[in-house]
Amino acid sequence: MLMKEYRICMPLTVEEYQIGQLYMISKHSHEQSERGEGVEVVQNEPYEDPEHGSGQFTEKRIYLNNKLPSWARAVVPKIFYVTEKAWNYYPYTITGNACSFLPKFSIHIETKYEDNKGSNDNIFGSEPKEEETEVCFVDIVYDEIPERHYKESEDLRYFKSKKTNRGFLQEGWISTHDPIMCSYKLVTVKFEVWGLQTRVEQFVHKVIRDVLTLGHRQAFAWVDEWIDMTMEEVREYERATQQATNLKIGTFPPAISISETQLPSSARSGPNSAPSTPLSTEAPDFLSVPKDRPRKKSAPETLTLPGTGRRDSLFKLPSFFSWNSSPQPE
Repeated sequence: MLMKEYRICMPLTVEEYQIGQLYMISKHSHEQSERGEGVEVVQNEPYEDPEHGSGQFTEKRIYLNNKLPSWARAVVPKIFYVTEKAWNYYPYTITGNACSFLPKFSIHIETKYEDNKGSNDNIFGSEPKEEETEVCFVDIVYDEIPERHYKESEDLRYFKSKKTNRGFLQEGWISTHDPIMCSYKLVTVKFEVWGLQTRVEQFVHKVIRDVLTLGHRQAFAWVDEWIDMTMEEVREYERATQQATNLKIGTFPPAISISETQLPSSARSGPNSAPSTPLSTEAPDFLSVPKDRPRKKSAPETLTLPGTGRRDSLFKLPSFFSWNSSPQPE
């Protein structure tokens, strides 16, 4: 098991991001979906939890036909998808996913949002842990993203919002910008397979970091498109976009699915909200693992499969993966 805490600051307020997150996820999922691949929304409806209160339940299927390595395609049905179930009690969410094809593999993400610069060291509780959790600060402006995802219009060093007058974010912007908020994500990755565990868990975290950087970056780059929306308006946009995306993907019968992991007792009646776990030999067009990142190379970009002598990219998480699905309606 490898646990890391990610802190992603944004030049927004927590209240604003409730709208922006919904808009970004819907638009991004539609852009990255195509016939037979992408995100199909099965359910998206209000949910009431006795402990967490009003929230939103979302169930999605993420189709992975072309995102499996060649060795996996040989043994799974033609139609392979991830099922993601999410309970979102904005500004608090929990997500737990596990793969039926890889039963020893799971990802659990707990997310909280606060209006600060990422300075809350006890946001997930101060009880002692078996080992220290690594804290990773993500800079949506200056952390590099895969070159194929670079768009000049989304380069936050040169972007300025016409409606909010925020932008042209320079070095040190997190210390000086007002407003400022932070998305805190406690991510636990498990791959309990002897000989591969450490490398796979490190690799998945590496890709999750890229996903988080890209998603939060786009949320601000598109701010002028959503900043004037009400919750009712963004929900209508979400419904229309989800219908269009489902039509774009097409309808498929169930084959192999991925079910959520066991959540803490406090969350089993509700929470869960965010990622899913695709696999791929070749990086999907909408998310490749960067080859020339300046960050520490803490994990391999390819993994050698036991008994084959081959080196395959084992896990590629698409960029709709790691942010949370649906803040609750107002």
